[in-house]
Amino acid sequence: MMHPSRQAYVEEMDDDRGIALEDVPLDHDYEIPSASAGVAPEKASAVMAQFERKRLAASIAVPTDDGRVRAKLRELGEPVTLFGEGPAERRDRLRQLLAIQKELAGLEDGDVDMEDAGDQEDEEQEEEFYSRGGPDLLKARIDIAKFSLPRAKRRAKFQKAEATIPLRTHVKFRKEIKEKLDAFELQGSQTAGDRHVSMTRLSPNGEIAAVGNWGGAVKLLEIPSLTEKMNLRGHTNKISGLSWYPGSTLPECNVSPDSVNLASGGAEGTVNLWSLNQDTPLSTLQGHSARVCRVEFHPSGKYLASASEDTTWRLWDIETTAEVLLQEGHSRGVYAVSFNSDGSLLASAGLDSIGRIWDLRSGRTVMILDEHIKPIHALDWGADGHRVLTGSADGWIKCWDVRKVQRTGGLGAHTSAVSDLRWFKGLDDPVDGVPPGVDEKGAQLPKKSGTFLVSSGFDAKVKVFSADNWGLIQTLSGHTGPVASVDVSRDGKWIVSGGHDRTVKLWGRNDMEGL
Repeated sequence: MMHPSRQAYVEEMDDDRGIALEDVPLDHDYEIPSASAGVAPEKASAVMAQFERKRLAASIAVPTDDGRVRAKLRELGEPVTLFGEGPAERRDRLRQLLAIQKELAGLEDGDVDMEDAGDQEDEEQEEEFYSRGGPDLLKARIDIAKFSLPRAKRRAKFQKAEATIPLRTHVKFRKEIKEKLDAFELQGSQTAGDRHVSMTRLSPNGEIAAVGNWGGAVKLLEIPSLTEKMNLRGHTNKISGLSWYPGSTLPECNVSPDSVNLASGGAEGTVNLWSLNQDTPLSTLQGHSARVCRVEFHPSGKYLASASEDTTWRLWDIETTAEVLLQEGHSRGVYAVSFNSDGSLLASAGLDSIGRIWDLRSGRTVMILDEHIKPIHALDWGADGHRVLTGSADGWIKCWDVRKVQRTGGLGAHTSAVSDLRWFKGLDDPVDGVPPGVDEKGAQLPKKSGTFLVSSGFDAKVKVFSADNWGLIQTLSGHTGPVASVDVSRDGKWIVSGGHDRTVKLWGRNDMEGL
């Protein structure tokens, strides 16, 4: 028999196993205490309203850019900034104010109309819009249409006649031009100031070179001696754009030396109009809020276009000096602007690496040039009126055809940025009413206009390219630093360039004969 102390202890089960479900008592007289128990009803209501306001504020889209937040606060009549307030706190304050405004207005649908909210901002920026213009703009568009249509008709007529010229005649003609261009070499050099030369433009008769530098001076140099003829004083900062008035210095055009002959744009944001008889500007065009990068006269001479780093280009009336058009469309600064030979189209390009073709008669964008990967510094139209060249910091020059609405050619022009380019426009341009040339047998010859182009780059080179196969004809070396600008005379006799070595260089043939 086992002793009781060695036996396992087993707890006896309690017979009372609890209460059965059916025996649970029911109590229908109960009350659940609220979260605001012990809080005055007025305070509880305010707390709930605050929670609701925060929920509403969280659903409101507000700008992420601090500048736009400040602008919206100013629009609401609120302090732009509070003591010790940062951008995040300022944005939260704007959200709270908009929530209160929305609550008071009793709005229940959608967000407050704000222009940025992630992807919504990008979509709105990409949307194309048009602004209603005034009577001056309407008059300008009508004038441009009346001016351009007859010129386009003359050009088309000449192109039809030129298409009948045998191919062998074209080949022989182009070969002769290339041989003459291949003989170009340095003919002169002149220091044009204490700072970098930023712009060079030859007069229509090829006897004067307008030169601008970083010091704000515009100098007129005689060709081919490069002696200083006049120093124009009116800018206080870098000269970025120069353009000669159409027909200036040509006796047959009857442009008076006392009238507007030259336009210049400076980094202070102004455009000056100059005569050839005084060293102070005839008038100053003000409106841009940043550097004016380029200026260009319309072929009619009635209007002037200016491109600026304020992301706009503008059209000015020369007679009234009034701003006719302020055109947006670029996301960054506009660096280059140019009219086609008819005067109906304008090309603009800039630091956003995008070019645009505008129809001046309607104001619409007809083509977008979007294949460069770096900012576009230069562009120029061909004599045919439908092709345009763009030069970029990616070292490429690309050709675009408005008729095909696509790129039709391109060349790796420089090992560094392309700073400037000019498509040769000769004195035989058919849109000016010049009759086509003929050979000794009376057969029509091809025109010289548009047969080649010149470009300058930050690789310290000036290059001449053929416009038929984009082949390199000549490399002109002589600058010791980046070349900022280049131009070619209308008779094909001279090429002028200016660069960071503070010099202006003249290139031509030793016999000083033109094309």
